[in-house]
Amino acid sequence: MTSSDTSRIRSWADHMRADPYRSYLYAYPHKTAYRELEPSRPLSELWAQETAETYFLYMHIPFCGARCGFCNLFTLPDKRTSSHEQYVDALERQAREWDSFAGGKPFARFAIGGGTPTLLEPQQLERLFGIAEEVMGLDTRQASISVETSPETVTEARLRILHAHHVDRVSMGIQSFIEDESAAIYRPQKPLEVERALTLLKSEPFPILNLDLIYGLPGQTVATWLYSVERTLAYEPEEVFIYPLYTREQTIVKPEDIRRVGADLRMDCYLAARDRLREAGYIQHSMRRFAKPTVSSAKQLLPYGCQEDGMVGLGCGARSYTRELHYASRYAVDRQATASIIADYVAAERHDRADYGYQLNKAEQQRRFILKAILHTEGLELSSYVERFASQALEDYPDLHPLLENGFATKTEGILRLTDEGLAYSDAIGDWFISPEVKERMEGYVFV
Repeated sequence: MTSSDTSRIRSWADHMRADPYRSYLYAYPHKTAYRELEPSRPLSELWAQETAETYFLYMHIPFCGARCGFCNLFTLPDKRTSSHEQYVDALERQAREWDSFAGGKPFARFAIGGGTPTLLEPQQLERLFGIAEEVMGLDTRQASISVETSPETVTEARLRILHAHHVDRVSMGIQSFIEDESAAIYRPQKPLEVERALTLLKSEPFPILNLDLIYGLPGQTVATWLYSVERTLAYEPEEVFIYPLYTREQTIVKPEDIRRVGADLRMDCYLAARDRLREAGYIQHSMRRFAKPTVSSAKQLLPYGCQEDGMVGLGCGARSYTRELHYASRYAVDRQATASIIADYVAAERHDRADYGYQLNKAEQQRRFILKAILHTEGLELSSYVERFASQALEDYPDLHPLLENGFATKTEGILRLTDEGLAYSDAIGDWFISPEVKERMEGYVFV
């Protein structure tokens, strides 16, 4: 290695450490890289070619009580029962089309997300499970089932439905136990409401309770952040997810809202929570996910690898993944645009073609495979990469070497794995590894 190479790598590492919070890369390619597909693709053709042995079924419910200040998801504040009923009608129509190109493969996982699925009245929530089981053929005895909720929508009636359909994971966003911090992100949430919901969830426990928190909120300190962490630990959830606050295009909270209240404490908060959760016996699985060592479902689950594709998305806003094509409905954050997209979905007579998405060539499939592995503590098993792509990851992507040379990753026993410091800079690493082509499309995305 020449002195100029060493200098370049050091410069790269310094840049990574100076800007750890660039973007939250929860999927690759990101939805802002999706575009109109010309020509559109028949779903029967796409799924006939899918190689995954088991599938992941996802239902998206794009309604919530209010849009939080940090949220840029596809969701619409709408509590009207009539809107929800029309939407579930459309989701059922879409599900019934699936039978013509299903391929007979079972679902290993089922998740209902949003939005807030439990905003639906019990009758409509019950219908979602009926669609999954009776129309899509979901076997609840063999599938891991996860449902998202929010404190104000946790009721005995809704929990009875979840139990009746063998839900084994409930995930609830809390973000903060301090009312002023919740108000700073435009989240109308009272601590007593959070405590009520948690008490009810613990009285009728599920195998896995996951709680979400956000750090870096306007006005938050490390001490107040740790207060929320301690209140969370008091309920002994099986999983805890901690998220740094991001401000994105069209979110209500803006970068200046954070700068106005003082220094950026996100890394300090992350390190403090990481150490406290580890001390409490939680195992770190990624920058965000911490779980008890014994966390598991009581079911005999079907296998489904984290790097597999085969995700079937139902509902407006849901994404579907085959190995070569990711597709979805249009994406928006603006209320009027989101409402218009949902109205088009509800009115549509057919949902049998993919007309909006991203076609993954081999190089993008490789990047996706690597990213989904290295951003988790399990790491990238290099032999699995060879088995799938018939080439070597470190030869295909020499940009991975700086991770090793700067202490962000190690390579032991054939696994490339992030170090503690690498995990702390996961978001910067994920952003850095996006291909130039995908990044160009993301930067050129026009929000409607």
